[in-house]
Amino acid sequence: MESIGNVWLYLAFFGIVTVMLLIDFLGFKQKQDQDVPIRQAAYWSVAWVTAAIVFGGGLWLYLQQTIGTNIANQKTMEYFAGYLLEKSLAIDNVFVWLMIFAAFAIPPALQRKILLYGVLGAIVLRTIFIFIGAWFVQEFSWVLYIFGAFLVYTGFKFLKGQEQESNIEDNILLKWLRKHLRITPQLEGNKFFVRQNGLLWATPLFLVLVLVEASDVIFAVDSIPAIFAVTTDPFIVLTANLMAILGLRAMFFLLAGAATKLHYLPYGLGIILLFIGTKMLLLDVFHMPIWISLSFIILVLSITAYLSLRHNKRQAE
Repeated sequence: MESIGNVWLYLAFFGIVTVMLLIDFLGFKQKQDQDVPIRQAAYWSVAWVTAAIVFGGGLWLYLQQTIGTNIANQKTMEYFAGYLLEKSLAIDNVFVWLMIFAAFAIPPALQRKILLYGVLGAIVLRTIFIFIGAWFVQEFSWVLYIFGAFLVYTGFKFLKGQEQESNIEDNILLKWLRKHLRITPQLEGNKFFVRQNGLLWATPLFLVLVLVEASDVIFAVDSIPAIFAVTTDPFIVLTANLMAILGLRAMFFLLAGAATKLHYLPYGLGIILLFIGTKMLLLDVFHMPIWISLSFIILVLSITAYLSLRHNKRQAE
């Protein structure tokens, strides 16, 4: 599989990711038991989006100098299309996290701790899944058609309004954990495990951590096939994915107060997934230029935001 990635590019990128994680973990803080102000979360969210744009610009400059302008333009557009796609799909993941935290009454300070591990776990899991997916695409090109069919199916689910399970207690993984682990009846500070009467007990905070990590695995099943429809270059897939995940903590607290205001988001995501899936199924019939995919994603997200704002205004009136 052709890729612009080489050892030095991968090392440079993971170095950038490490620095950005340190900035996120050390800089995006709040006093114990205090809610994160919307304004602070908004500033950090803008900063992470700006960092992703700057990275795209730096990638273009590097490719333009080393490979040529045409390839630089193509790969940079693939990166931004993949980034927008992954960022928009990550919003749905954020809403699931909100539901999990609400079900277990997790205070803001502990939410930040869980999300630290959640982002780290997402980066590790996505990296593994992306390289496995790239290997499958290289060895078995027909797997792209399976990806396409799955995305079409998922898109229809979004359009039909099939929402996430509202009762977290019905979750199969949670039932299994409760059956096989000793769980304390309440939170034990910020601890995942405590020892009582010589026995090791898991706390509800550990259950929340497992559910958060499991939710990212589930959403990766949607998002990673989707980005392979935009590009099969493993380096572009990886960079777009991880840049979308970085800053996810800030986006979580920004959207926490707007979860009910993005009324038409699931329908917009459904249309995008239908479009991406159909594009993947028609690979041998029609090769769609990347600028069309990028423009379509931007257009649908813009219309979705406008309709949601208008819906909220009507509800308020």
